[in-house]
Amino acid sequence: MTSFFGSVFWLLVTLGVLVTFHEFGHYWVARRCGVKVLRFSVGFGKAVWKRIGRDGTEYQIAAIPLGGYVKMLDAREGVVPPQLQSQEFTCQPVWKRILIVLAGPGFNLIFTVAALWLMFMLGRPDAAPIVTAKPQSMAAVAGIQPGDRILSIDGRDVDTLSDSLDAIANALLDRSPLPLTVRDPAGTQRQLLLPLDKLPPGQPVDQYLATLGLQPAPPPPVAATVLDDQPAALAGMQGGDRILSVNSQPVSDFEALGKLVQQGAAVSPKLAIVVERNGQTIPLEVVAKRESLQGSPTDWMIGISAPPMETATLRYGPLRAFGAALEGTWRNVTQTFGMIGKMLGGEASTKNLSSVIGIAQMANTSAHMGLAWFLQFLAMVSLSLAVLNLLPIPVLDGGHLLYYLIELLKGSPLSEQAMAIGQYIGLVLLFSLMGLVFYNDIHRLLLS
Repeated sequence: MTSFFGSVFWLLVTLGVLVTFHEFGHYWVARRCGVKVLRFSVGFGKAVWKRIGRDGTEYQIAAIPLGGYVKMLDAREGVVPPQLQSQEFTCQPVWKRILIVLAGPGFNLIFTVAALWLMFMLGRPDAAPIVTAKPQSMAAVAGIQPGDRILSIDGRDVDTLSDSLDAIANALLDRSPLPLTVRDPAGTQRQLLLPLDKLPPGQPVDQYLATLGLQPAPPPPVAATVLDDQPAALAGMQGGDRILSVNSQPVSDFEALGKLVQQGAAVSPKLAIVVERNGQTIPLEVVAKRESLQGSPTDWMIGISAPPMETATLRYGPLRAFGAALEGTWRNVTQTFGMIGKMLGGEASTKNLSSVIGIAQMANTSAHMGLAWFLQFLAMVSLSLAVLNLLPIPVLDGGHLLYYLIELLKGSPLSEQAMAIGQYIGLVLLFSLMGLVFYNDIHRLLLS
C-alpha cells in the first residue's frame, strides 16, 4: 500500500507540474497576443482558493490536482461586450491563434530542456555500462562476453548503463543491425553487430529485450568483506580474495558463486573452495551453514558479501549540460515520432504504450532514486505531453492547429458543424487510445 500511495502522490506532482506549465504556455502567449484570459486554474473542479488579478484574470487553485486549464474570452461560449471585442480569441488573426495553440506543447519542450539541463548539472548517479549475455541468446551469439563494457552504440558514445539500455531499447523498434563497440576486462576493444533485423515485427520492447538477452553484468566473484565468525572467515578466507572454484566448478561471477554454493552445500555442507590472493592459489575448506537473513528464506551461507557495482555519474558544467539537454531533447522527439509512425504502420507494438498507471509507477520509482532521476523522468513525460498534444486529433492542440492550417489554405474558418464533427471524432480516438493504454498497464499488472 505504501507503494500505491507513493505512486499516486508522485503522479499528482508530475501531472500537476507539467500540465500547469503547459497551460501557462497558452496563458502567457495569449496575453502577449492581446487575448483576454478570463481564468487561469491550477487543477479542476471547485476552487479552494482564488483571486482576481489586476488584469481582470481570475487565478484559482481547484480541488482536483490533475493539471489545469486556461479560459479565454471566446464568442462561441457567450456574448462578448463590444468594448472587449478586440480581445476575443476567435477574432484574432489566424497566425496569433496558431501561436497560442503551439505555446502549450512549446512550453513542455522548454520544460524538457530545462529539466535535463538541471539534471546534467546536478549529476545523475548510475551504473557503469558493463554487461553480460544469457547463454545462447542473440547477444551471446553476436559476441557479448561476461564483463564487456559498452563504449559506443551506433557510433554514439555511452557512459552509463541506463543510457546504453535506453539506446538499445530504441534501436529494437527499428529492427536494423546495431553496431556496438565494447571493451573486455583485459582492455581489448571489439566491434560487434547485433542482428536486430532478425527479430519479428510487432512485439513489445520488453519481449525484444528478453530475446536479445543482454543484461547488466553481476559483480565479479570477489569477497569484498568476510564476516567474522562465519564459515568463510573460519576457513581462512580474507577480504579481497577472488573465488576461482567451488568443488572444482569454475566460478565466473558472484551470481554463479551463489548458485554453486547452494548446489554444493545441498549435497554436503563441506565445500572445497579455491581462492586467489596476491597472485597465489589457496585451497580452503569452508563448511556452509543454513541461515535466514532479515526474514529472507533460509539458505546456505558462507558469510561473504559482493563488491559494489562500478558506478558512473553523468555530470557536466552549465554550457556542456545545456548542449547535452538540447541534444537529448531532439533525439527523444525524433524517436517518439518515429515510434508513433512505426505503430501506425504495424511495425511496432502498441503494447509499448503506457497509461497513468504506468506513469505513476515510474514516477514513484524515479522519485526514490533521487532528484536527478526524477528530473529526467519529468523531462520525458513533459516531452511526451508535447508530442501527444501535437497529434492532429481534434480536442488536442494538434487538432486545433489542423483547423487553423485548413483555414489558412481555404481563406476562411471551418464551419461550426465541421468542427463539431471533428470534436466527436477526436473524442472517440482519444477515448480509444486511453482504453488501449489502460488495457496495456492492467494486463502487465496481472502478469507481474
